[in-house]
Amino acid sequence: MMNKENYHNQDAIDKLKELVDSIDMGMLCTHPDDTRHVHAIPMSTQEVDDKGNIWFLFSSESETYRNLQRDKTICLLYANPGSYQFLSIHGNTEVSKDQERIDKYWSNMMKTWFEGGKEDSNLLVLKVIPAEAHYWDTKSNKLVTVVKTAINSIADEPMEIGRCGDLKI
Repeated sequence: MMNKENYHNQDAIDKLKELVDSIDMGMLCTHPDDTRHVHAIPMSTQEVDDKGNIWFLFSSESETYRNLQRDKTICLLYANPGSYQFLSIHGNTEVSKDQERIDKYWSNMMKTWFEGGKEDSNLLVLKVIPAEAHYWDTKSNKLVTVVKTAINSIADEPMEIGRCGDLKI
């Protein structure tokens, strides 16, 4: 049984940050103009700030950027199946060339995508502003969760296998 536990305000931001930091890689989904299907790409999170905004570096040459020019809403999905942690975020975005953030988030690994370094003309900052978020968190590993689920199928008193809920930032 999954217990429902909603978080609000700072507690919601703390839970969001905890999950994003433990998973890091999210699937960023944007809305192309020519199809009903989403365009999804893996993105490495740079930061969850004190207000719950999620930051990325990305390219002005990407399909993601083109999609955001038309529709600034996104869905951001994080999953760690090994520990049964999942997070779904719907939100709005802002795109900038904020040099302070570029300097803050830049690493040598970024050279793979931006040959011009921090001064690459295609390098942009993406700010995701969560509008709503939902999480699932078992706080244990996959094996423990599977065992608890099996026990629940035969037990009179179900065991808690984790928590889920809304994050109201």
